[in-house]
Amino acid sequence: MAHTPGQQQDPADEFGKLLASPPDDGDEPPRHGRERRKRRRIWPWAIGMLLVIVLAVAGAGWFAYTTYPDQVKALFGWSNDYSGPGEGSVRVEIRPGDYGQDVAATLVQQGVTKTQAAFYDLLLKTKPEPSLQPGTYDLRHHMSAEAALKALQDPANRVESTVAIPEGSTSKQILQIAAGATGVPLADLKAAAKDYEQFGIPKSAPNIEGWLFPATYTFQPDTSAKAMLQAMVDRMKQALDEAGVAPKDREKTLILAGLVQKESNGVDDAKVARVFLNRIKEGMPLQSDATVSYGAGGTTVVPTPAEKADKNGYNTYLRNGLPIGPISSPGDVAIKAAVSPAKGKWLYFVTVNLETGETKFATTYAQHQKNADEFLKWLAAHPSYAK
Repeated sequence: MAHTPGQQQDPADEFGKLLASPPDDGDEPPRHGRERRKRRRIWPWAIGMLLVIVLAVAGAGWFAYTTYPDQVKALFGWSNDYSGPGEGSVRVEIRPGDYGQDVAATLVQQGVTKTQAAFYDLLLKTKPEPSLQPGTYDLRHHMSAEAALKALQDPANRVESTVAIPEGSTSKQILQIAAGATGVPLADLKAAAKDYEQFGIPKSAPNIEGWLFPATYTFQPDTSAKAMLQAMVDRMKQALDEAGVAPKDREKTLILAGLVQKESNGVDDAKVARVFLNRIKEGMPLQSDATVSYGAGGTTVVPTPAEKADKNGYNTYLRNGLPIGPISSPGDVAIKAAVSPAKGKWLYFVTVNLETGETKFATTYAQHQKNADEFLKWLAAHPSYAK
């Protein structure tokens, strides 16, 4: 449309002309156009850097949380520990070789403490370093780490069975003691003892007699009959090794030591061992009342005429040499006496006082007869010992 003087120009037309008219050569593009192109080049780089930073922070946070979850939670006001002594009851076992971290993990698994870190951090901070003994303990659920640590250090919370075996006990007596102290059925102990070869006892041994070392044992709950007896046998082998007994001589040593243990008083053991060895050397029967009583199943100190006449492998009145097997479990003193008997020519001995254990030795039968008469007088004054 032609423009005529006096006619007002439409602003829209003017703006359209500007858009339609190319810029003059040499004219600089509008400044704001360059800034938009620069911003288009900067934004991808900035976004990439931001993503890298975000991912790095997230990765660091995730690593911190997965590695130290309790500490991270604590930063946000979450407590990683219970408070108080806890409730209910739970039995926890600390195994041999467990470290502090192992114990801390076990406590969490058993529901005792809230977190592993609560208990383990307490261990690290406590000076001197606490000593945690292997064993089974009665604890509570939801205990504070401090309460749990104190409970584990209190012997009253330790669950265990103590089996005390006196020297000179027979295997029958030992099995009864173990059953009564641990609650393991006597039938289970007898069954395990019957298969004595499983404990490394020679097949030539008539039974397990003499192989159960007399000592005090501590057993954890659920210890099997086999494990208990194995511990006693292993302890006897240890005692024999310490006494210098070769494995091939163990059985013979136990037979003599078990006999000495029954016949001696703990003071004259070496002399009693020498008497038996001297009699064997001379071809004389040992004539041990203890072997007669054992072989006949009796319990009296002085065997009856019927017991002395009982034909069995333990009756040393009817057979020469040692009995066919041990008659009791000997202790270290009796074992040492069997290995290193005293020097002397005694052929006889008799305990003249069963209360004090006073024993007299003789080289001739006439001397021995006088000592024997002294014992019979004592026995007459103490008839309860003959029953």
